[in-house]
This record gives sequence, structure tokens and C-alpha cells, in this order.
Amino acid sequence: MPRPIALLAIGFVLAASLAVQAQTVIKFATVAPKASTWMNIMEQLDAEVQKATGGDVKFKFYPGGVQGDEKDVIRKIRIGQLHGGGFTGVGMGQILPSSRLLDLPYLFRSAAEVDTVLEGMFPTYSALFQEKDFVLLGWAEVGFVHFFTKNPVRNLADLSKQKLWLWEGDPLAGAYFQELGLKPVPLALPDVLTSFQTGMINGAYASPYGASVLQWQTRVKYVSDPPMACAAGAVLISRKAWEQIPAVHQARVKDIARRKLRQLTTASRKDNQAALDAFGKAGITRVKPASEAEAQKFEAIGVKVQDKLAGSLYDAKLLEKARQLVRARRARK
Repeated sequence: MPRPIALLAIGFVLAASLAVQAQTVIKFATVAPKASTWMNIMEQLDAEVQKATGGDVKFKFYPGGVQGDEKDVIRKIRIGQLHGGGFTGVGMGQILPSSRLLDLPYLFRSAAEVDTVLEGMFPTYSALFQEKDFVLLGWAEVGFVHFFTKNPVRNLADLSKQKLWLWEGDPLAGAYFQELGLKPVPLALPDVLTSFQTGMINGAYASPYGASVLQWQTRVKYVSDPPMACAAGAVLISRKAWEQIPAVHQARVKDIARRKLRQLTTASRKDNQAALDAFGKAGITRVKPASEAEAQKFEAIGVKVQDKLAGSLYDAKLLEKARQLVRARRARK
């Protein structure tokens, strides 16, 4: 091969090699199953990111819990095996305990209140996650949380008779159940369905869509109404991985993520309502408190937990900021 042609060929090879090396691949794990609404929208997000960055940035997904539960994913992110993930409040709390404020029982009564607080506090939490070496790309709401049980729960006495699941290592749910006077059964998320089958538990808590995806609805007969909390979620990537994304693309990636994750929240709310409707058709009964007085007991305990955890799980000023946003929203309504 003549020398000029050989040099040209080598140049093409090096250019191609550098192009491959320049591509930033975000290894991203979640417990959400493949083909779920969650993953469908994340794949759309990836497609838009690749298009907007000319293929310089892309996501590689590990759905369905194949990389372990959320604690496993966080550990792998910290050692560099993974770069990011989609997390519920439990996973978020492993990174930033104060983010559990967003999961507090009886803090919200409506989706509009949730939106007001999440948007109003996004800059605050973005900065707090940054201090923990994570970048908050956006919220991904799980939805309002109900008790799913084999026996009806109309008052505190009914609830105390249930063998309820507690997500192992969740300090917020643990504190709430303690105030309720319960002795729950701590289990990892993947063990819940089997534990329903063996009789180790006869009740659990989840969003309707979450319960449906995890097939818990096949093991229960009742769902509590109204819900006790709204479960937050977020998409986070490590700051180290974020800094590998060329600066020229970072704003585009953030804009796409915020927009697509807002779309995901809207879709999740529709999925949750559809799941509730499907439960009714399948014979699962929605159960309300026996009286207004009983409903107020549940709410009072929730507010007590909010106050009790201020100063330990999160700063009291954060709680007051969230409450102010909720009060302002209710006043506008």
C-alpha cells in the first residue's frame, strides 16, 4: 500500500476509534419491568437524547431489577459499575435522607399539591443531591399509596390485626408503622409476592399500578381509600458520569429529561387510575374508614410522624417550606 494511502487509512481508523470513545454511555438500572410505561418513556428519552446529541450520549438500560434492588444499584453506582437509575423514595433516601420528606404520610391530598411542592422544591433538592455527588434529572412520581390487604381495614383496630409488609431498611415507613402501633414484617421488595403466598404477610402498601405490575392484586381482596401518602420517584445519575457528558450537551439532556419525566408522571397517574378501576372489576373492594373520626385519626398520626422526623430525617425548615407550598395551593383552590 502506498504510504499516503496507508496514512489516510490509519487516519480513518483513528478517527473512528476516537468517535466511539467519545460516546458517553449511561448505564442505567431500575426495578421497573421492561415494556412498562416507565421503561417505554425512558426509551423515548434515550432516543431523543441520542438524536439531540448526534449520538454522543446514550443510555444502556437494565430494567426489571436485574441489577438488584435499589440499594444494590446505589452501591454499584458508587463503585462505577453503573452510572444512574430510576428510584423510588426508598432509594432516594439511601442517597439523600431528607428527600423522604416527599413521601410523608398525609402531606398531600391531591396531585396538584404534589406538583406544586415538587416544582417549588426542585432547585433545593437538585442542590442537595449535587452535594451527595448525584445529578437530579427529574422527578418520576410513583403515585398515591394505598394499603392492599386480604382483610378489610376500616379503622386502626383493623389495621393492627394485619401482618403488614415493611420495605426493609425504610426508616420513614418504619416510623409511621411504629406510631400506628404495628409490628410489620421487614422484607426486600422482591420477596413480597412469595410472602403473600406463604402467609407470612397479608397486607402491603403500594401505588395501584405498582401493585398491579408486581402482581400483588392477585393476593388481596381490599384496597384502602383514601391513600395514605404519595410516593415520590426520581431519575439520578452520578456526578462523575454526568461530567463525562460533553458540556455542550448537558443542557439538552437536562431539558429532555425534565420534559419526558413530566410526561412519565402524567402517564403514571393514568396507569394508577386504570389499575384501580381494573381492581374493582376483578372484585377487589375499596374500603373507606368507618367514620370521619376514624379518618381523622389516621391523618393525625401522619402529621405526628411528619413532625417527629423533622430534625432527624430532614431539616424542619424543609418541612415548613413544603407545608407552605401546600397551604398556598389549597388557598388558590
